[in-house]
Amino acid sequence: MPKLRYAQVSLESTPYYHCVSRCVRRAFLYGRDQLSGNSYEHRRQWIEDKLLDLAGIFSLDICVYAIMSNHYHVVFHIDQDRAENWTQSEVIQQWHQLFSGNLLS
Repeated sequence: MPKLRYAQVSLESTPYYHCVSRCVRRAFLYGRDQLSGNSYEHRRQWIEDKLLDLAGIFSLDICVYAIMSNHYHVVFHIDQDRAENWTQSEVIQQWHQLFSGNLLS
């Protein structure tokens, strides 16, 4: 059974987290698929740019990351002080960055 987010993240225990996400069914993040010959190399910079953009929006500091052909690892630090000091207007601006323009495209 899935855990609620507040039960998974405890800033009292640690503000540092290691997250992993992987592709399924032989999908590729970037690189060349040897079986089909398709190249996904154009995605490498896009993935890095989006990762860094999203970290700023969610008040995270990226400590280290590694992007492989079918998965990636990110170690990040949650900047609780910065997030707690945002005004309501700043929170709205952060969400506006996320859902406007081409950030997610």
